[in-house]
Amino acid sequence: MRFRGNFNFDKPKTLAKKGAGRGLALGAEHVLQVSRTEVPVDEGTLERSGTASVDRDAMKAAVSYDTPYAVVQHEDLTLSHPGGGKAKYLEDPLNSEGDTVGEIIADSIKGYL
Repeated sequence: MRFRGNFNFDKPKTLAKKGAGRGLALGAEHVLQVSRTEVPVDEGTLERSGTASVDRDAMKAAVSYDTPYAVVQHEDLTLSHPGGGKAKYLEDPLNSEGDTVGEIIADSIKGYL
């Protein structure tokens, strides 16, 4: 059997990269949503400052909280949180949701292919 023809091998790579970028964005949003259930709450300012961002060219995602006290609230294990939440509100979800984020990215790539 013979096969003659042209096949664009770049197209699957391009589609996979698009899928991975989309999956990265969805994965970052997932971690953000889980972390919002653990963030310390007083007036809700810290929770509302949370954001997920993606650099699709570099294939990197970030989840961050942007208040002057976000790092202190995250790192200081001695602080009391009477309104709910806890320290390590971002680190813990990032660690616990790694497998789920991997599945989100894989599903997104499959969807593009």
